[in-house]
Amino acid sequence: QVQLVESGGGSVQAGGSLRLSCAASQSIYNTYCMGWFRQAPGKEREGVAIIYTPASNTHVADSVKGRFTISTDNVKNTLYLQMNSLKPEDTAMYYCAATRWCPRSTLIFRESAYTYWGQGTQVTVSS
Repeated sequence: QVQLVESGGGSVQAGGSLRLSCAASQSIYNTYCMGWFRQAPGKEREGVAIIYTPASNTHVADSVKGRFTISTDNVKNTLYLQMNSLKPEDTAMYYCAATRWCPRSTLIFRESAYTYWGQGTQVTVSS
């Protein structure tokens, strides 16, 4: 069982930056696919960015490509999401997720493929 705890959310003006963190309760090195999903009010949860920890391969949604960067610190067992040039449409609850068995790339953002979830951290971007 892996516990995931997100932090770093908050309120920021458009164009600003935030860095989300997700602390895992056990080693993530060479073990997991981990990533970030988000859910805006009235919308379905969507995948934002995923990283395959053994090789640091990343998948980033088109909507955030070039603005968001996913990374890990394997010593601290922590996943990060650096969010730059934030837009009001980025406003959502952001969730950290992990799985031992990474889905193939065409299913990389499928929620059901991820076993472990955090409680979420709110990001609000004002115009």
